[in-house]
Amino acid sequence: MSLLANKITLITGGTTGIGLATAQRYAAEGATVIATGRNPETLAAARQQLGERADVIASDAAREEDINELIETVRAKHGRIDVLFLNAGIATFAPMVDAPVDAFDRMWQVNVRGPWLTLRKAIPLLSEGASVIFNTSVVNQKGVPGSTGYAATKGALRSIVRAAASELAGNKIRVNAIAPGPIETPIYGKLGMPADAVDTMAQGFVAQVPLSRFGAASEVAGVATFLASADSSYITGSELAVDGGYSQV
Repeated sequence: MSLLANKITLITGGTTGIGLATAQRYAAEGATVIATGRNPETLAAARQQLGERADVIASDAAREEDINELIETVRAKHGRIDVLFLNAGIATFAPMVDAPVDAFDRMWQVNVRGPWLTLRKAIPLLSEGASVIFNTSVVNQKGVPGSTGYAATKGALRSIVRAAASELAGNKIRVNAIAPGPIETPIYGKLGMPADAVDTMAQGFVAQVPLSRFGAASEVAGVATFLASADSSYITGSELAVDGGYSQV
């Protein structure tokens, strides 16, 4: 039997990278998938790739009006959410002395306020036994140069996971996080760094990863599927590293 048969799943930032790979996996496991994004090109590409297996919706993960509309759309069409994957996020890397304040503020809007608001609005729709998954990062555990703003947002999410897991346990709702390490996704092209600096950083990551490679988005999607399924029914408040051992050894 499929792991997510008859589950209503909502994935923010579901049109590229980890979110898209997870949407594909959830659909393959029998779920009804709602995936969001805000870039018209990636929205169109995701609709083509996912086809009838998913409902791809334009929605800004940081904009409260969009979040309200998204949750109301899901309520009207499906009446509940069984799996909520709060995956949308952005990253800007720079040394603190050079880091733009507006980029810092934007990361907090998208990476922290957006997921917090989305979960807050979604709580009335979460079914008993629902699974909520946050996408954090190993940078909240490792001191990666240039990541101070981004790491702070992911550390904040880790704290939200603990508190929300405690608050929602009475409804048998589980709240967990996935902390990806170096994963091959489009985010590396959006860090605001010169290409040669990104390449150098990538080589540095690989040198520190025990498995000596970048991970694939599909490998994170596999863990997101585990956390969404009954196979993880006794796990809540946890953060699972998917990083080739980077933060662990």
